[in-house]
Amino acid sequence: MRLQALKVHEASSCGGLLDGLEVSFTTDSDNTNEDIKTHCLLGPNGSGKSQFLQLVAEIFQSAWHLHSPHEEREASDKRTAFELEYMISPAGKGSVERVRLSRAKSNKAADIEMHKHGQDNQWIGVPSHSQDFGDRLPALVVGYTSGDNETLSLPFFVSRSGYSADVREAALKKPPSSHQEKVADNRLLLIDYSTHLEVLVANLLLGSEAVQTAIIGHAQLDSLASFRCIVQLNHLTRLKTRVRGPGLRKGVQLTGELEEYIDALKRCSTCWSYDSRKETYIFDVLVDAETRTAFADFFDSSIKIYRAFHKLALLNDLAIPKAARDRLEQEIETRRFASRLPEPQEEEKVFRFEQVRFYRGLPSDDREPLDYVSLSDGEHQQAQIFGVFSMITEANALFILDEPESHFNPQWRVQFVKRLVELPVSRTGSQEVILTSHAPFVPSDISREHVHIFSKGGSGGVAVRKPDIETYGATFDRILEHCFDVRPPISQLARDKISELMASNDVEELQDAMNKLGSSVEKAFLADRLRQLRQGKS
Repeated sequence: MRLQALKVHEASSCGGLLDGLEVSFTTDSDNTNEDIKTHCLLGPNGSGKSQFLQLVAEIFQSAWHLHSPHEEREASDKRTAFELEYMISPAGKGSVERVRLSRAKSNKAADIEMHKHGQDNQWIGVPSHSQDFGDRLPALVVGYTSGDNETLSLPFFVSRSGYSADVREAALKKPPSSHQEKVADNRLLLIDYSTHLEVLVANLLLGSEAVQTAIIGHAQLDSLASFRCIVQLNHLTRLKTRVRGPGLRKGVQLTGELEEYIDALKRCSTCWSYDSRKETYIFDVLVDAETRTAFADFFDSSIKIYRAFHKLALLNDLAIPKAARDRLEQEIETRRFASRLPEPQEEEKVFRFEQVRFYRGLPSDDREPLDYVSLSDGEHQQAQIFGVFSMITEANALFILDEPESHFNPQWRVQFVKRLVELPVSRTGSQEVILTSHAPFVPSDISREHVHIFSKGGSGGVAVRKPDIETYGATFDRILEHCFDVRPPISQLARDKISELMASNDVEELQDAMNKLGSSVEKAFLADRLRQLRQGKS
């Protein structure tokens, strides 16, 4: 898919920050056959970049909720008035079509409307209940945040909460069985720090050798050595079921689908144990060729085993006090979202990983595995980002990423876009990426047409413009100057000191300062000032 333009008439949140915003994504060089198209949003803190990402996610969440409420159970934004146009190949097949989603201004919640562009420049309405409607929506909306960004996370928390509620209800309806209808997957998927091990283990179990190298090679790691996962269903008082019917567990109730995942882990693990009193399973996996074959028999792709891990991990919400969950639901309802749900302690989680270890270097009998916790934040983040793009390969997936390279060192930031688009995976169709950044490294690998600079306008709203220069291949100094208004590209303390020295007539002071300053254009100006003073010029 390819975004074309978004116009916001009136937003329901952000204090009017996005009201009147118009962003054009259209370019003459757009190629809908490209595997991945990337747009980069630049701008200072508070300029509306994260709110923009949130709004895009909420628009598609509302559309999916309208079309298929059993997949997206709720919509976090029901009032924002907008027009969004994009190009898409329906269901990833056939020719590319132009589609418009819109919601009119209304005192009450209004439904989203979809139109497709037909012949004779006519817009044709698409009924929300029709298969055509769903085929013209992104297959998945994948969000990523490197920190605790509640703004971007809001629609994804709503999606997760709705899915978890359906799982709880389905588990209590009847005894779990393989014939029980599965709870439909949601269309919004949030990847944050709490999911990093789910992403990593899934890719390193079923990803190709090339994918594994792309994900962990930067950390000089060779392969996944072993891991433990724990499922504890009756370890906390608040998790116990008051009335236990036939076939029900004592603690957390599982659907037939989740019971199948437990059974698969039993069959794939090197060894496992079960405490019947606490209903706690401990699965230990020594990863080798036979282990990978076993997992591939039950989960034929990394995204499927990730989904299995993630669905078990969603049960961790049950370990959060009800008062905290009720508070979050109230904040979402009133659009006054101030904080996210607290993360349960590791020992209280229904599902968690432990003892994830890797091999470093070539196989040998005496090599010692390296524990995952010894990796740096940047190594964690890079493995997670590339893991997400390696396992989500379907057509029409939309990725919205908030500062995905924030923990990278400069060398990794320089290589980020190249490594992303060159991941050794086969995609089934075009995908779109919208990411934010506060650094010049990403825009240097992206055409000016796909870079959008956000700033607060004089009226308090958001203004968006294209860079004045071609960013693709531009030096970081040029991008810092034209996109971030950093002139010269040195830090403020040193800049102020050089300005002070330029006004000085003390030759000895200037000479002493020259020996302490690093190379820069400003130092060259200071050297010229020193030369003039020595020649008796002021």
